[in-house]
Amino acid sequence: MISRRAALTLIGAASAGMASHTFANSSGLSPMDLRGSIDVSKHGITPGGGDRQRRKLNEIIATAARQNMAVFLPPGDYQVSNLDLPDGTRIAGMAGASRLVYSGGGYLIRGDGARRIELSNIVIDGANGRLDDQSPAIVRLTGVENAIIDSCEIIGSGKTAIYLERSGGRIERCRISGAGEYGLFAVESSGLSVTGNTIFDCGNGGILIHRWNKGKDGTMVTGNRLYRIGATNGGTGQYGNAINLFRADNVMVAGNHISESAFSAIRANSASNAQIVNNQCFGSGETAIYAEFAFEGAMISGNVVDGAANGISVVNFNEGGRLATIAGNIVRNLKPIGPYVLDEAIFGVGISAEADTAMTGNVIENVPLWGLAIGFGPYLRNVLASGNIVRQAKVGCAVTVVEGAGNALIAGNLFEQVRDGAVVGHRWKQAATAELGRGDNTGFKHLTIEGNRIV
Repeated sequence: MISRRAALTLIGAASAGMASHTFANSSGLSPMDLRGSIDVSKHGITPGGGDRQRRKLNEIIATAARQNMAVFLPPGDYQVSNLDLPDGTRIAGMAGASRLVYSGGGYLIRGDGARRIELSNIVIDGANGRLDDQSPAIVRLTGVENAIIDSCEIIGSGKTAIYLERSGGRIERCRISGAGEYGLFAVESSGLSVTGNTIFDCGNGGILIHRWNKGKDGTMVTGNRLYRIGATNGGTGQYGNAINLFRADNVMVAGNHISESAFSAIRANSASNAQIVNNQCFGSGETAIYAEFAFEGAMISGNVVDGAANGISVVNFNEGGRLATIAGNIVRNLKPIGPYVLDEAIFGVGISAEADTAMTGNVIENVPLWGLAIGFGPYLRNVLASGNIVRQAKVGCAVTVVEGAGNALIAGNLFEQVRDGAVVGHRWKQAATAELGRGDNTGFKHLTIEGNRIV
């Protein structure tokens, strides 16, 4: 007698065997593949096999995606080009050893209009080869709802390493280097996380979070390490930024370690509600942390800036830039020169703000020009500078006294070793008053100055 349980077991085993046989006959893949990933070496794809294997590899990727399976690349160099990733693609390898190397003649990896594409533990090497005019990067994903690139190494792109358009997902624990343009360029993102990556030696930028039109973005850029970010295209800030937000609102930039950027460590242009917190910014060529042009809302707190031309700037009230808190930052060891020469340029300023901004609890040390800068020309409205420490500066706080400037409150700050004054009124870049820091009848109705300590 056969028990009911034994009968069910036999039926299940027979069904699995039929499914395996059917899959093998219809797809050309062996039943062994059903136990996990498809090992490409079992289907004629071998390291060093040349680009002639490309068509077969594309077929394997497409078949695996239809069956909701992963593709496994054993260690070795696979010279390929023009790989198209359909919805459901999962490609994995042996970290640091499984390499897709661009063989030229178009693009390397492209995926369009998918719910999910995943790449993990593979090296993607552009071999510094020429990409076609339609390919901005060696990895281009467009319209991918959940793009996952995890623990990969992306190197040697003549243009950008990773380009994401209208996509979400996560770029995590990757090592990106040697890109001629940018490490990661993400435009029109939705629910994107960029976390724990190391990005270095990129020609014009590290991580770019952009939008075609100003609007909600919500990307999180956290815990990344970026260094040696260049500006081979020159300019006055369009290039050379380790992390750059443009028109992207509601973005968080937190806990990143950034050094040796040609321009800014973090630059937010026309990006509202940016949260820039707890970052370390060393050796920036221009302004270390920037919130500029048409933005409303910036929270800049807990950052360390050591070495830059300017520390933190929250400016461009003339373009609508307003509403910020700048709190609990350390800014030190600035220099009086920047990466370009312009008559209107000002370098050597610790923290600058123009409109509807509270600057509280910051420590600024060893700056060649102004520790604090409040307003510029007539562009000043509702700025509070309170509880800050400024030491070793030419002027502790430069505040605008140009006609039409709005209100400022400068109270309870400590100034030490400020050679030309603690609080001095300025007309544009030129000093226009004697010491105002003691609050004695300044003669300027838009200023309230009280309770400061000058050592």
